[in-house]
Amino acid sequence: MNAKNFMDYIAITIGCFFLATGVSFFLIDARIIPGGVTGLAISINYMTKDALSVGLIIWLINLPLYLWGLKVLGRQFGIRTFFGFTVSSFFIDLLRGNIPGLRFIHPENIPALANMLENDFLIFVITGAVLVGLGLGLVFKFRGTTGGADIFAAIGQKKMGLKPGNVFMVMDFFVICFGGLVIHVMGISPDKPVFTLMVYSFILIFGSARLVDTIIDGFNYANSAIIISNKYEEISKAIMDRLSRGATALHGRGLYTKQEREILYTIVLRKEVALLIEIVKELDPHAFIIVNNVHEVLGQGFRPRL
Repeated sequence: MNAKNFMDYIAITIGCFFLATGVSFFLIDARIIPGGVTGLAISINYMTKDALSVGLIIWLINLPLYLWGLKVLGRQFGIRTFFGFTVSSFFIDLLRGNIPGLRFIHPENIPALANMLENDFLIFVITGAVLVGLGLGLVFKFRGTTGGADIFAAIGQKKMGLKPGNVFMVMDFFVICFGGLVIHVMGISPDKPVFTLMVYSFILIFGSARLVDTIIDGFNYANSAIIISNKYEEISKAIMDRLSRGATALHGRGLYTKQEREILYTIVLRKEVALLIEIVKELDPHAFIIVNNVHEVLGQGFRPRL
């Protein structure tokens, strides 16, 4: 294993730990079903009254799915998938105090968590959602996966042409509904209506998904700008001199005016956008400017990204 792959596995492990922390410390005790295999495992855990631990159930469900994925999809669901769902399952049971010989952590006995669950339920759930989204984002960022719904989605796409997003949505809907039914039948949520918990679950999925996208795509720390002006030479010189940024001239032609001109394209930090617009308007009040968010900028003058 080379250094790059080793660092990938370290990052995946950290991501699995964040995911497990969100599930173990926050979602299980709050009776929030996160969807997917994890949500199904939590529901089964409620049904068995903790006779089967959540991490063990996740691993047992994922194992046949993993073997099925290997058969249908080949090596793309290889060691990283097995590593991902195994490590996350281990961390979940470790943090719930369900591993023999390692039962030194008991979330229900942590005063801060108990107080937050009782008095700040929304913040409690949001914290869990952030940890789950952060964990999954790290896992996906470094080409890992936690199995489960990912395998279903990939197989559905290959065999039936289903869009992965639709597979996730349908699975999450039914898992959350099933979890709500289990909570209602078992009578394990005396303080909150089951429907309210289900709504929280859907909000959690949406929030976590957005955080995953942010981690994978990167934060909006830069902007791109397209500048259309007859004074492109003066503007490009000012960008290089006053902003210390480069610019690229693209040859274009207006379809209405039939006029050919150079179109400037440049990347600046968010804090530099206002100055860029000021420079352009100063040199050409009639210039046309388009500014867009940029998630990943790799190159000289910008911070390195993982």
